[in-house]
Amino acid sequence: MKLNEEQRMVRDSVRDFLENEIEPELPEADREPLTKAEAIDYMQTMAEIDVGPYSQGGFDDPVTSTIIREEVARVWPSLQVTMGMSMAVEMMDIFSEQTRSAYATERENDELVGCFAITEPAGGSDTKVPNTTAVKEGDEYVINGEKTWVSNAPIADLALVVAWDDEEDRRDMFLVDQKTAPFETTHLEKLGWKGSPTGQMFFDDCRIPEDNKLSRAVMSALSDGRMDPEDSFLGSVTAGSNPLNTMFASMRNGMAAISVGIMQAAYEAALEYATDREVFDKPIGQHQLIQEKLYTIRAGLETSRLLTRHTAERIADGDPETRMLSSLSKGWVCEKSVEVTNEALQIYGGNGLSKEYPLERYYRDARTMTIPDGTTEIQKLVVGYELTDMQAYT
Repeated sequence: MKLNEEQRMVRDSVRDFLENEIEPELPEADREPLTKAEAIDYMQTMAEIDVGPYSQGGFDDPVTSTIIREEVARVWPSLQVTMGMSMAVEMMDIFSEQTRSAYATERENDELVGCFAITEPAGGSDTKVPNTTAVKEGDEYVINGEKTWVSNAPIADLALVVAWDDEEDRRDMFLVDQKTAPFETTHLEKLGWKGSPTGQMFFDDCRIPEDNKLSRAVMSALSDGRMDPEDSFLGSVTAGSNPLNTMFASMRNGMAAISVGIMQAAYEAALEYATDREVFDKPIGQHQLIQEKLYTIRAGLETSRLLTRHTAERIADGDPETRMLSSLSKGWVCEKSVEVTNEALQIYGGNGLSKEYPLERYYRDARTMTIPDGTTEIQKLVVGYELTDMQAYT
């Protein structure tokens, strides 16, 4: 798809900024998980170009947001994950006065980190009926449960927690914060996204205001004008839609956009290496098998980018196929990024295994993409259900 002038300007400004301000610190900055202070510093830096949870204006267009995710991930996927999971910071205005007051100073100074707590130790991909519960008591909800593989968990101030709403007999999201309803966390090691901290979360009788329930907060914000349904973080959400499903669709397609960024970086590195590296008295790019690999890499990159941006357009339009398309893009594009980075690493040969070159990091980050926010297998089942109206799981 062809970008309009504004989108090209955004892409170019974000790319220039990242290459000048962020890339020089890599790969060292990705060796260990970011501390809270480091994460805040990076997000404040990104806010200088109006990107991330601390941005003042932001970009409400899902396509432009997708382009930004691609560009950030092209340089550092871990940073995009940390920023993307802090969306709760951008959403604070729709939640309770109690939470907003507790973090007034941190909000004013752009010193907040958020996370999404979805996956559970006993459930894995089964998030439809979470074991974490939200029990209504008066004008509060009491949250109990455990979450795992949560990005930003060890450094988060705010957590959007998927829990079973006991009163409504359905799942919803609830904002829980460390000051007024403290939760415990532990750190988890993982294959990729080394710079983005990941952990487990434990909620033990965490009491939160009823206005911290997402569906209630969205409806209230829409009715009193605090949220514009046409340009909010939920894209095309309307008073009659399900904000949780819309959010999940945006998150899934956001993962695809990160994968596109990784593929772009791998493609650029592989092409440069193929034209510079000489074997048998000529550049390796002159050999037929290397050219075949470059073909595979470029084809995977271009088709993935088209599917991801097409899905972003459909999210913006409120298309009824949004759920299907977001699962299609998340599943197919993330798997394609593994194939693309694998081919790029192979072009590097032995150097591809070395930490002195970027391909081993690209490959680890790409391989990580196929699991968070729903494994590829789950995305296939979602697409199958949306296409046939027949559920392969309960």
